[in-house]
Amino acid sequence: MFHEYREIMTEMKAKDKHFNNMFDKHNILDEQIIAMEKEHADQFEVEKQKKEKLRIKDEIYQAILTYKRQNAL
Repeated sequence: MFHEYREIMTEMKAKDKHFNNMFDKHNILDEQIIAMEKEHADQFEVEKQKKEKLRIKDEIYQAILTYKRQNAL
C-alpha cells in the first residue's frame, strides 16, 4: 500500500500512534478479507469489510498528505 510513501509511512508509524493503529487495522482487515473469501463467507460481510478497509486506506492517505504538507516534503 502506497509504496511511493514507504519512508514517510515508516516515519509516521514511529511518531504517530493513531497512524500506526490505522495501518495495523488495515493489515488485519486485509487478512480477514482473504480468509473470509477462502471460506466463501457471506458476500455482504466481505463487502462490508472491504468498505471499512477502503475507508481506512483513505484516512491513511489523507494523513500522509497532511504530514507531507506540514513537513514540506
